[in-house]
Amino acid sequence: MKLDLTKKKILLMLMGGASLCFVRSPKKYFKILKLIGKEWSRISDKEINKKIKSLYNSKLVKVKTEKDGTIVLVLSNEGKSRVLRYKLEEMRIKIQRWDKKWRIVIFDIPEEQKAARDALRLRLKRLGFYELQKSVFVHPFDCKDEVDFITEFYQVTPFIRYGLLSSIDNDLHLRRIFDLS
Repeated sequence: MKLDLTKKKILLMLMGGASLCFVRSPKKYFKILKLIGKEWSRISDKEINKKIKSLYNSKLVKVKTEKDGTIVLVLSNEGKSRVLRYKLEEMRIKIQRWDKKWRIVIFDIPEEQKAARDALRLRLKRLGFYELQKSVFVHPFDCKDEVDFITEFYQVTPFIRYGLLSSIDNDLHLRRIFDLS
């Protein structure tokens, strides 16, 4: 099923609502809430109802009725997969003024999770990381949130280490690769 922009927005807003459960910072909580509300208000009620019905028919969302009679719309597993895939495809690391520190991602993912390991390696390369070694990647800009997201997505968080380096012996080589002066 091809999703139009409105359906994608609805799925992303549902995922945003679900993510509120995991936010520890009140500042981030209210920021997400504000963004969800803003986006929701940009879609007409008639269009929302039509698209939600279509998403329900496509089995990307489910309708649950709570004990008190409240009707709740939730993402199905396929819906969650779609939302994460769209977000993953759009993910970029923000280019900013370089703080002269290197972000390093190191992993040792077991052979039983080879597919996740290969997918993670490919995703890091697509995000612009440089592969120092088979399981060691480096990037000049802040990317902690992106790394956290993709490691959660591939369910490999326990095997990942993220660090901040103030110096590395091949700094000049890395500066050339990332075109940093």
